[in-house]
Amino acid sequence: MRLKITVSTLLLVTILFAGCGIGARIKKADKRFEVGEYATAGDLYKGIYPNLTSKEKSLRGKIAFRQAECYRLTNNSRAEQAYLNAIRYNSNDSNLFLHFAQVLQQNGKYSDAAKYFESYLKKDSLSTAAMNGLTACKNIGELSKIQNRYTVKRSTEFNLRKTSNFSPAFVGLNGDMIAITSTRPVDKKTVQKNSSITGLPNNDIFVSRKNAVGKWENPEAIEGEINSINDEGICSFSSDGKVMYFTRSPYVADGARGTEILSSNRAGGSWSKSQKIKIFNDSAISVAHPAISPDGQTLYFVSDNKKGLGAKDIWKGTLVNGECKYIENLGPDINTSGDEMFPSVGFDGTLYFSSNGRIGFGGLDIYKATPKKDGGWIVENMGSPINSSADDFGMSFEGKSPRGYFSSNRNETKGIDAVWSFELPEYAYSIEGKVTDEKGTEIPDAKVKMISNTGINTRILTKKDGTYRIKLDKDMDCVMLASARGYLNQKNSISTQGLTDSKVFTVNFKLSSISKPIQLENIFYEFAKWDLTPASETGLQVLVKLLNDNPNITIELSANTDYVGSNADNTILSTKRAKSVLDYLISKGIAADRLSSVGYGEDKPVVVDAFLAKKYSFLKESSILNEETILKLTPEQQETANQINRRTEFRVIKTTYKLY
Repeated sequence: MRLKITVSTLLLVTILFAGCGIGARIKKADKRFEVGEYATAGDLYKGIYPNLTSKEKSLRGKIAFRQAECYRLTNNSRAEQAYLNAIRYNSNDSNLFLHFAQVLQQNGKYSDAAKYFESYLKKDSLSTAAMNGLTACKNIGELSKIQNRYTVKRSTEFNLRKTSNFSPAFVGLNGDMIAITSTRPVDKKTVQKNSSITGLPNNDIFVSRKNAVGKWENPEAIEGEINSINDEGICSFSSDGKVMYFTRSPYVADGARGTEILSSNRAGGSWSKSQKIKIFNDSAISVAHPAISPDGQTLYFVSDNKKGLGAKDIWKGTLVNGECKYIENLGPDINTSGDEMFPSVGFDGTLYFSSNGRIGFGGLDIYKATPKKDGGWIVENMGSPINSSADDFGMSFEGKSPRGYFSSNRNETKGIDAVWSFELPEYAYSIEGKVTDEKGTEIPDAKVKMISNTGINTRILTKKDGTYRIKLDKDMDCVMLASARGYLNQKNSISTQGLTDSKVFTVNFKLSSISKPIQLENIFYEFAKWDLTPASETGLQVLVKLLNDNPNITIELSANTDYVGSNADNTILSTKRAKSVLDYLISKGIAADRLSSVGYGEDKPVVVDAFLAKKYSFLKESSILNEETILKLTPEQQETANQINRRTEFRVIKTTYKLY
C-alpha cells in the first residue's frame, strides 16, 4: 500500500510539473508572438504542440493556430499544415478561415481557397480581404489573361544559396551599380545569428558593379558605416547616385522593435555616417521602405501609422533640410485595408508598389500607378509573368530602360526571397517572303523595294531561292514593289500601326511574264454563256491590281474553249467571254485603249509544260491537248484536260503606254 501511495504521488507530482512546464512554455511563446518574434515563437509552439494530449483539444487548436500564424508571417511552407491542425482541433480564432484561405491562394490552390473565403464571409460578410480573395480565386482564369510582354528569370548574379536576397535598387540612373538587401554573411569572419523575427540572419546591404564587359560582379557589403548588428536594407538612391535612403530596424532591450529611415551621402567610394530622417513626431510609429522621386524632393515610404487606411500604407512627404514635411497618405487610389509596401519610382514619376489588399494572383502583387493630371492615380496590376501566386515585390528599373530586377519567393521555401530579372523585349517587326513566277518557280536576284512614311527607302535583291527579309519599325506604313527583268511589277503595302506585339509579316510576290500568255486564275462564267459569275470577283481584282501596278502596259485578253461543240460556236462564245472581262476592267477604271480582246475558241489548245506535267502525272511535257490527244485518255482524265483548255489569259502587247 505504501508503495502504491508513493508511485501515485510521484505520478501526480510529475503531471503537475509537466503542466506547469507546458503553461510556462506557452506563456513564453505567447510573449514572443506578441512582440513580433515570429520565428522564435513558431519554434516554441512547434515544441509545445506534440506534448499536448488529444484531450486538450481546445489548447491544441490554439497552439496550432498560433504556430500557423508564425509560419504565415515568415513565409514558411509549413503554414498550410499548421492551419489544417488548427481546424482539426476546432480553433475558435475569428481569422482562421481567412488566413488559411490566403495561404492556400498563395500556394496556388485556388479552388480550396475559395471554399474557405466563402466560409469566412458567412461570419463577416463585409470583409474586403475575403471578398477580394474569393473574387480572385473564382476568376483566376480571367486574371491569368492579364499578360505582359516582359520576360523574367531567376537571377544568377545576385542570389546565394540558403540566403534571402531581395529589393534590388539601382544606384543612380547609369545602371552600372545595384544594391540588394541580403542575409548573406558580410565577410567570412562574421558569425551570423538568426533573427528571432524571421528565423534568418539580419539583413545587410550589398552592392554589385558591372565590370568592363558589362557583367555583374559578386555582391559585396556596402562601403562605410551602413551595415550594423541591426537589420538594414530596402534602399533607394537619388538620380545621381550620391544620396541613399534605407531602412533600419534597431533592436531594443525590452524586445520592442520599430523601423526607421536613414540617409547617407557618398563621397568617393564610401558612404557617410547615416542620419535618421524625422518623419512623424511619434517615434513609436514605424516607417520603412523609402523611395525617392527622380527630382530628389519627394520621399515615398511605408508606415503602420494608425491614421492610415490599412495595416501598412504608402505615404509621401517633402524633404526639407533632412526632415520629411507636408506628409500625406496616398489615399484610397493606392492604399487598401491590406498591406501596401515596397514602393519604387521610375524615371518618369511612375510609382510601382506591392499590395495584398487587391484582387490579385495571391500574396503580394506588383502594381503600376500612373499619376493623373488632375490628381490621384491610375493603378494597374503588372500581370503575369511579373506576378505569381507567391509574394512579388521590390521592382527596380535600370535607368530609363525597360528592364531591371524585382523580388519573389515563388518556388522558394523557409521564407527565402530571391532576385529575378525582367526585360521588355523591343518590338520586332519584319517582312519576309518569296518572289516567284506565275508557276511558282523562284526568281533569284529579283528587286524588292520598300518606301515608308518614316523616311526609310530600302532596296534588296532576293536570294537564289527567291526569298527576302526586311526589318520594319513600329508605327510604320510602307509600300513595296517587286520587279525582275522580263516580268511585270507587283505592289503591296504593309503597316505596323497600332500593333501591340512583335510580328513577322509574310508577303509573297508572284510576278507575271512579259513575253508569254498568263492564265488568269479563278475566272468563271455561267454555263455555256459569257456572263461572269460572282465567284470571279477575286480573280478579276487581281488583274485590276496588276494593271494599276504596271500603268505603262497594254494587254490582249483572250478566252479559249475545249473542243466540245462546233468551232464556230466556240469562237463566238470565247469572243464574248473575253469581251466580258474587258468590260469589267473598264468599269473599274482601266483605260479602254490599254485593252483589247479576242476569242480563240478551240484553236489554241494548251501545250503541256513542266508545271502541268508535274501536277498531272497522266500528261506528258510538250504534248498538245487537242481532241486527238484527249480522246486517248480515260473519261475522268478527259474532263481534266478539257478543263485545262477552258481558260482566260492575257498577254502584254506594249510596255511603253504613255511613256512618250
